[in-house]
Amino acid sequence: MIIRGRGISRGTGAGLLLVSPAPISFLSGVDPKTGIIVESGHPKKGACIAGRVLAFPYGKGSTVGSYVLYALSRNGHAPAAIVNLEAEAIIATGAIIGEIPMIDRIGVPLDRLRDGIPVKVNGDTGEMEYEGFLTGA
Repeated sequence: MIIRGRGISRGTGAGLLLVSPAPISFLSGVDPKTGIIVESGHPKKGACIAGRVLAFPYGKGSTVGSYVLYALSRNGHAPAAIVNLEAEAIIATGAIIGEIPMIDRIGVPLDRLRDGIPVKVNGDTGEMEYEGFLTGA
């Protein structure tokens, strides 16, 4: 199934989907050395984003979060791609400087996507190949 959105950061990335219903702060919310979500109270705390296609509504927090995404990329612990409902400047900048493919405005609620489904994201075309069925109606 092809899900169409808007390309934000060029390139392609593939991996198993990791869906967060909550926004993510990369500054102090994700360990740049391991790629593990460490934010207290976050529904995905303890999950590793490295090599996964990370889908979440939008980013939150400090502009330093852009540099955390860059550090994750340099350390080999970045997500394979990012999918947002609505991109904002912090995450978009981090994805671009970290060379992480990114799309947004996919037109599908995140709660219809399932963790662990293989997906491919194309930041050039704004498309995501979703190899499964959407949950819900």
